[in-house]
Amino acid sequence: MEKVLNDKVTIITGAGQGIGEAIAKVFSAAGSKIVVATRTRENGQQTVDDIIAAGGDAILIQVDVGSKEAVFQTVEKTIEHYGRLDICVHNAAVFAIQSVEKLSDEDLDSTLNVNLKPAFWLTQASLPHIRQQEGGRLLFTSSVTGPTVAMPTTSAYAASKGGMNGFIRTAALELARENITVNGVEPGYILTQAMSLLADEEELREMASMIPNGELGKPEDIANTMLFLASDAASYITGTSLVVDGGRVISN
Repeated sequence: MEKVLNDKVTIITGAGQGIGEAIAKVFSAAGSKIVVATRTRENGQQTVDDIIAAGGDAILIQVDVGSKEAVFQTVEKTIEHYGRLDICVHNAAVFAIQSVEKLSDEDLDSTLNVNLKPAFWLTQASLPHIRQQEGGRLLFTSSVTGPTVAMPTTSAYAASKGGMNGFIRTAALELARENITVNGVEPGYILTQAMSLLADEEELREMASMIPNGELGKPEDIANTMLFLASDAASYITGTSLVVDGGRVISN
């Protein structure tokens, strides 16, 4: 792979598995040093070990992104270790499944605290360091659920991702003059470990049948889109969220 991120430093939240793990490995292959910021140490360490075994450079920072203090500390530890920061990817998320009527304040707060608020905190903490590089990238894993489509029992998740897209657009305007772009990716049905636990083989085949190209997406599909947005090739793109769903949205 071409080293389009050579020597850059990237923080990726939720990089212990699924989409976040794929982003970490794709960015590493493109030359970036990786900070795997994740809650589960075992998963995060496996991602780090895989990257190092492949010839990359990565460290693990165990963090609960639902804590503002912990997010700021993650950025500080990154600077202490690597001395710079170029790219931040907020990918960590939780998914509460409950009707609006029965949704608890605990589930609502947890969803917003993990999915949405860290977008603000990670941006606030990283900006002073990204500015020292005279430009950088802020990237976010959004979703088609919320900004583009609706699904019953996903109101908290949908609200968090809709809010994220609003944040992306506003932050992009505020930072455009500083060569700092702010973008997101909206995954559709992506076959991750988490999805495999939620659906059996028949349900997965049914989901795939609803997608125009006939198959579920792979975490690497999202990672490669993120890589494009992180690269110089996307320097004139900001304030947008790219839908990566195999055509599912446009088929409705």
